[in-house]
Amino acid sequence: MIWAFFALASDKFLSPRNLSMLSIELAVTATLALGMLLVLLLGMIDLSVGSGVGLIGGIASVLVFEHQLPALVAMGTGLLFAVGIWSLMGKLIIAQQIPAFIITLGGLLVFKGTFWLVIHNSTIPVSAGTEANLYSLLTTYYLPAWASHLLLLAIGVLSVYSQLSTRRQRRAYGFEVEDCEVTFLKTFIGLQILLLFTIVMNSFRGIPLSVVILGVVAFLVYVVTQHTPFGRYLYAIGDNKEAAVLSGIPIRKVVIGAYALLGAIVALTGFMQTAYAGASTTTVGDLMELDAIAACVIGGTSLKGGRGTVMGVLFGALIMTSLLNGMTLLAVSPETKYIARGLVLIGAVWMDVAVSRK
Repeated sequence: MIWAFFALASDKFLSPRNLSMLSIELAVTATLALGMLLVLLLGMIDLSVGSGVGLIGGIASVLVFEHQLPALVAMGTGLLFAVGIWSLMGKLIIAQQIPAFIITLGGLLVFKGTFWLVIHNSTIPVSAGTEANLYSLLTTYYLPAWASHLLLLAIGVLSVYSQLSTRRQRRAYGFEVEDCEVTFLKTFIGLQILLLFTIVMNSFRGIPLSVVILGVVAFLVYVVTQHTPFGRYLYAIGDNKEAAVLSGIPIRKVVIGAYALLGAIVALTGFMQTAYAGASTTTVGDLMELDAIAACVIGGTSLKGGRGTVMGVLFGALIMTSLLNGMTLLAVSPETKYIARGLVLIGAVWMDVAVSRK
């Protein structure tokens, strides 16, 4: 519905160039939302991720362009800092029994103020020099056509292998499996969508590197949440914390681990968002925490914990990104954008509450 409306309202919405820009915006928003999924599954929340995106991106920018550190060293430093800070927040939440809402709300303010101090309330450009080019590759590099097709082939092979392996394991343990026709249809439709996406991207410049990064993050989060004990612990704690304690689940380690992983994803998002903006400015990361939360809830993640999927988050992020991209094309005023985002967030929470009551 959203795509149909904007396609009719603007002939540029479905152009290869705009869809390429949309895919980069989606990669940034969805990557952060996947990190938010990890803590929402616990029944917790993080309101500081937007400010964190600006702060970590700002730290890396200052290290590169004011202290002349190599871009990889600067980003590695930012990554380690983010993991440490978010691990500390997780430790405070679980050890001191302080609500995540309060800790992360305080973090939002602290990170925002620190961010402005780091960049001296000015603009640190990410647009010139060899190191800048390396930094900006995150959102300016596009895979050549041959690499795009090779990537699509690899995804197809992995998808088929994953489906066959899952069916074999479920049969081995006596679980029900889907009909072969249903499995084939799902895989075929998914690969057709990826093929169409590849063709459209190649008609402009190719698949953006940021989309590949999103794919890697989504795959890793999927594996963690669906195929590891840690992932099962996330769902168990969010569904019933008391039962999880009685079952011997290490609550403290799981919570700290979830926030540490979120910190790593915040850092990665900060690098991409700063590179996409072309500079580290005081507005980088503004309201991104709300977009991430909305993307998760729209995709079926429960704010009470225990429910949520990677595919749902990607779908929710696509809705949020398409809405913002379409309004930008139509030159919608900033105040109207704020109203629209607020209404979408309210609607998403209302849907979550309605589903929880059933």
